[in-house]
Amino acid sequence: MRNLILAVLILLLISNVLVGLIWPVAWVFLLLTGTLMVFAVFDSLQKKHAILRNYPLIGRMRWTAESLRPYLQQYLLESDTEGRPINRMFRSIVYQRAKDSLDTLSFGTRLDTYQDGYEWIGHSLSAMDVEEMDCDPRVIIGGPQCKQPYSASLFNISAMSFGSLSGAAVTALNKGAKKGNFSHNTGEGGLTPYHLDNGGDLVWQIGTAYFGCRNKDGTFNPQLFKERATLPNVKMIEIKLSQGAKPGHGGILPAHKNTPEIAAIRIVEPGTRVDSPPRHSAFATPLEMMDYITELRELSGGKPVGFKLSLGRKSEFIAICKAMHQTGVYPDFITVDGGEGGTGASPLEYSNSVGFPLREALAFVDDCLIGFDLRKHIKIIAAGKIFTAFHLVQNLSLGADVCNSARGMMLALGCVQSLSCNTNRCPTGVATQDPKLIKGLDVADKSERVYRFQKKTIHSLVDLLSSTGHQSPHDLNRTHIFRRVDQQNIKRYDEIFPLVKRGSMLGNDVPEAYKLHVQEASAESFMPASHLAKIAEETKAV
Repeated sequence: MRNLILAVLILLLISNVLVGLIWPVAWVFLLLTGTLMVFAVFDSLQKKHAILRNYPLIGRMRWTAESLRPYLQQYLLESDTEGRPINRMFRSIVYQRAKDSLDTLSFGTRLDTYQDGYEWIGHSLSAMDVEEMDCDPRVIIGGPQCKQPYSASLFNISAMSFGSLSGAAVTALNKGAKKGNFSHNTGEGGLTPYHLDNGGDLVWQIGTAYFGCRNKDGTFNPQLFKERATLPNVKMIEIKLSQGAKPGHGGILPAHKNTPEIAAIRIVEPGTRVDSPPRHSAFATPLEMMDYITELRELSGGKPVGFKLSLGRKSEFIAICKAMHQTGVYPDFITVDGGEGGTGASPLEYSNSVGFPLREALAFVDDCLIGFDLRKHIKIIAAGKIFTAFHLVQNLSLGADVCNSARGMMLALGCVQSLSCNTNRCPTGVATQDPKLIKGLDVADKSERVYRFQKKTIHSLVDLLSSTGHQSPHDLNRTHIFRRVDQQNIKRYDEIFPLVKRGSMLGNDVPEAYKLHVQEASAESFMPASHLAKIAEETKAV
């Protein structure tokens, strides 16, 4: 095949030369053929790619087809219910609400209601008029040790750092949050002028690298933290233990995204890849974590302090609950991030195969807090593929008080799911630091889109609530959502995730499903007791 392609190109070159002697325009074809000939000779001589060596030029068509594949699938081949990580149906509803377009559906559902896993909410014959409802339901976050409680919307912007997102994208998100009176989580990349200059409510996330409040060696700097945490825009502090897309791994800032501006904000060297450590250096045990929460609360002037985690070993979360009960120190909120969560850059194995999915994790966290009689002090925030009011209802029914969305807000900004967040070539200027691409993102327009998406999603939530006959989202519980578990059985959430008795994990009445995890958990260590006992035996033997 290689020789045949080269022979055909040689014949074309000769014929173009002969025709060019009579018809000068043919020299254009000669130039084109000559260029193809150069590529073909190069392909046939290189040794890195077997396909190119055996099929010069033709092999390049494979690369072209591969590069176009995601776009062809998304725009020409996908049905409404297909597409990953976010299907077309959910992308479309976000775009429609963000643009204030028609967001109703014609001709019935596109979903197969007889498919295993299909879920729905039970409506009521005592349905209420939506006009009777509170159009902006809110939740007060702040336990008994908090001096500055925060009134939170039920739907907010989840953690996305400047660096992962462009400055224009962060500015648009914050302006939208300001107009809609909902909160904007900074992500672990630190507080920036793009967050602060627009007046939107902020949740400052403190990750394992302590960006914006760190010493040169990467350890926590209390004074820098205090200077920023007491700013009026900062309403809450969130300690990031792990995130759903890469739990136990730490954040990744590629070198090409680490500009001098970002480096100055994060207090790192510019132009270098920055990997956040997988765990915190400020504390090493659940008990020490309670001390750290107390320190941050005092330094911030009594603002709500909580933590975010993707559920891993169940005993580790129970160990935290034991530390809370033992010390009497309570976080004001816990953000549960599902394993389906998104990120700008993550190893495939972590995105696909590490961390509990949101629904199971959320039910477990709620159950543990009830079992240790801590739920009354702590609010729960859910994050992970939340795009519609029904997603809000699912999580609120399982125990969440508030929900956050990252990719939904990115779609509202104009993200087209090009899957290029980790390349610095985001075509919409959302997830890039390339100034030429960022210019395409109009902050005034996109901030309005973020505002409208959040507002219309909350309105849809209120509409759904009215259909259940409840006036407040706090009335939702596990009896309201149904799931087809197989072709013969339908179960409510309370049958799939049985409720536990308040305080049942403090005595001898521990539910059977939790006994092993409770036995393994210790307030003195995140590791399970069985593992610690093994280490002690090995140390003694040595």
